[in-house]
Amino acid sequence: MDNENATTEGGRQRGFRLHNMAVPARPQEPGLYLVATPIGNLGDVTLRALETLAGADVLACEDTRVTRVLLDRYGIQNRPYAYHEHNADEAGPRLLAALEAGKSVALVSDAGTPLVSDPGYRLAQSAIEAGYRVIPIPGASAPLAALVGSGLPNDAFLFAGFLPTKDKARRDRLSEFAATPATLMFFESPHRIGAALIAAADVLGGDRPASVCRELTKSYEEFRRGTLAELAAHYADVDNVKGEIVLVIGPAPERAVEEADIDAILADLSQTLPTAKAAAEAARITGLPRKELYQRLLDRKAGDGR
Repeated sequence: MDNENATTEGGRQRGFRLHNMAVPARPQEPGLYLVATPIGNLGDVTLRALETLAGADVLACEDTRVTRVLLDRYGIQNRPYAYHEHNADEAGPRLLAALEAGKSVALVSDAGTPLVSDPGYRLAQSAIEAGYRVIPIPGASAPLAALVGSGLPNDAFLFAGFLPTKDKARRDRLSEFAATPATLMFFESPHRIGAALIAAADVLGGDRPASVCRELTKSYEEFRRGTLAELAAHYADVDNVKGEIVLVIGPAPERAVEEADIDAILADLSQTLPTAKAAAEAARITGLPRKELYQRLLDRKAGDGR
């Protein structure tokens, strides 16, 4: 490596180690680099990501201890600085100042692609508004890994992050996607996966196909496939679920429901069920949003003078 391209102003060696070979990394052009990192298996990092992490003037990360493991694995000497939701107001302006000074800034999260349910959106938005280059460095992504391994349709899909922790809010959120003609993907905690599956089966229908994708790319990777009802029953009997989870749910079935049919279904259900439960059951039958059907039931009752 020549001296101009191999070291920084402080003398830090630019480069990384691959299969016990030293690989030079040239300094990066000015801009904000959003670098995807492995979600479990450190072998999933890309060569371009390694070169960017080694060659960037500034390396910002969610947790320096987590990122240090990756850097040490590949012999990268770049020093990581913390940038996360709790220090964004302080660290963000410093990173923007580095961009203003013509430096290259690499941003990584603990795992996967930055900005996908991780810190970084505010920084990227500010950089774009200020006119700086924002360069994505593609790589590992838990939602996409789960999608392709789930066996569910992937021609249209929707990633919706984490479901709410409270049951009512969780069910309300799920009802918003009841009629969505696309495969749905959610992040979920191992402590809440059982409750999430029960709610999903109730709101979306127990016969909807789904897959619980756990510990992706790691030694104990698991894809458990079945209907929402089957998966809910399984996790109701499982204690101490561990690992990070992506819940993938198949798209809403195509239904052609006429207005007269909807009214008939609502009228029938409202005879024996409370309004909220009648709306939920009608949503399962028709594939229409529960909130919309709930409002229609309220309007019906108001019109009947009840």
